[in-house]
Order: sequence, then structure tokens, then C-alpha cells
Amino acid sequence: MGEVAMEIKHFEAQQFVLEDIQYTTCKSNGTEAMCSKRSNQECILADGSTGSAHTAEVLEKGILQYGCLHYRRRCRIRAPCCNEIFDCRHCHNEAKNNIKIDHKHRHDIPRHQVRQVICSLCGTEQEVQQVCINCGVCMGRFFCETCKLFDDDTSKAQYHCHGCGICRIGGRENFFHCYKCGCCYSMLLKNSHPCVEGAMHHDCPVCFEYLFDSRNDVTVLPCGHTIHKNCLKEMQDHLQYACPLCSKSVCDMSKVWEKFDMEIAATPMPESYQNKMVWILCNDCGKTSNVQFHVVAQKCLNCKSYNTRQTRG
Repeated sequence: MGEVAMEIKHFEAQQFVLEDIQYTTCKSNGTEAMCSKRSNQECILADGSTGSAHTAEVLEKGILQYGCLHYRRRCRIRAPCCNEIFDCRHCHNEAKNNIKIDHKHRHDIPRHQVRQVICSLCGTEQEVQQVCINCGVCMGRFFCETCKLFDDDTSKAQYHCHGCGICRIGGRENFFHCYKCGCCYSMLLKNSHPCVEGAMHHDCPVCFEYLFDSRNDVTVLPCGHTIHKNCLKEMQDHLQYACPLCSKSVCDMSKVWEKFDMEIAATPMPESYQNKMVWILCNDCGKTSNVQFHVVAQKCLNCKSYNTRQTRG
């Protein structure tokens, strides 16, 4: 019948990246700097003055010139687990979970336990703080004391979710925390998504990556289950339109069911099968029905879906 292009309506993909913002005050070289509580939350002088051009220049020195593939920042971290220095926790996790590393030595960094950072400009190792105690540079325009996050890229609109206990990106005003699902979802889903207990606290049913702190986009399906956006697209590219966990349709299939109606009408069963009745279970509505058998598919009498399975025959 050919491939039918469909999209999931009203279910937005959400990017879950561990970013964080805290409002902290730091002192360096007698000058106090703080993370502003304004929406842009940049590292500024505590008194808000613009008089000290030199101090502002020191704070901004090297901005966006240092960092790694994951963050633009002006510091590195010492991992508390292995006492080694890395650009960020993702760099650590990639290095320490490499296939070449002995399985018993693989591990992730306990991000909240990071205690020491190294300034990228002067090389001074110090306790976690936003402004370097030696050269006075702001090591990250955005800083989270809880998650030990530094980031100079302010376009991500980072925010800290106390419900998740970690940091997200995309702007606090665009997300809400669902305490039953256990994660932040787009405001577009606030009054429409079906809650599933701990929906984000499991692996993607396709690639098996843990979804809660995944750096890849995650989509909430109409059934409430979650999956990577790219994994869902790959499923649809292979004409798979049912949730891998509960088998409910992942999008509006009404146009497909209309084609099934036409296909069945154009394909009469042999006389010996015309009166054969079977029991079916609908994967979409959960109802059982006693319907006439057809080799193409069986239609649910309740919701008219063809996403059914034969239970008795």
C-alpha cells in the first residue's frame, strides 16, 4: 500500500542535557562578582556598576575560547573518582567507558562530588567557584554550585530543576516538572500528556540508552512512554508505528486504517473462510471483539483500529 508519512501531533521532542544555573557570589582580587538573577544571568559586577572597565575585562577574558566539544568554559575539573583532570564530565565518561577500558574499571563521574577545578587561563587548581581566585577570570558565565556546571554559552537558556536534581536547557519558562513521570516536559504537554510512573527513568526501548540524563532529544509518545526522537524516526522509516513497550499507535493512523478498509474490501476471502470468526484484542483501546477473520487484518469494533492481535480463533 506504500509508505504513509505521518507525524506525532502535539508531542514535542525535548532535549535533556545536564546544564545548571545557581545564583552565587564570588570574590576575586578584592572585587565581588555575581551571577545576575536577570533572565540572561551573566557574570557581572555585584553592584551592577559599569565603572570598573578593567574588572569587567578580566572577568570576560578568554570567553568562548576555551572548552571542549560539550561546553565552552574556562576551567577543567578534577574527577573525584579517579583523580584525573578532564575538560568536563562528559569527556570523563567517554574516556572511562571506552571499549578499550577494562570492564571492571569503567565508570561515570559522580558530578555532584566534584570539588576541584583548574583555571584554563592561569592553571590554578582551586575549590569549585565561579571566579578564579588567582587571575580573577569568570570561569563560566553560567555556574551551578550544585551540579558543578560551568558554561560560557548563554544561548542554551540553562536552568536547574530541583525535581530532577539536575540541570536542563531550553528555559525554565518553557518546561514543567511532572512528579509522577519524574522529569521535565514541555509546557505544551502540561495538560495533555498521559502520566506514566517514572516514564523517563528507564532505557530507550530501541537503543537502550538511559533516557533521564541523555544528551539526545527525547519524545513523549501518546501512550506516555518515552523514546529518543531519532530512534522513533528510524522506526517510522522502517514502517513501524507502534510503541515498542505497549504496542499502542505512536501517531494518528486513521488514514492508514482507511487504506486497510479499501484493501480488505478489494480482497474477498475464500468461501471456506467467509464465516470464520475470531477473537481479537485491540492494542490501542484494550477492548476485545469477536470479528470476521481476514488475512490482511482484523478491525476493532470499538475504536475502528487495525492495530489488533488475534487471541482466539
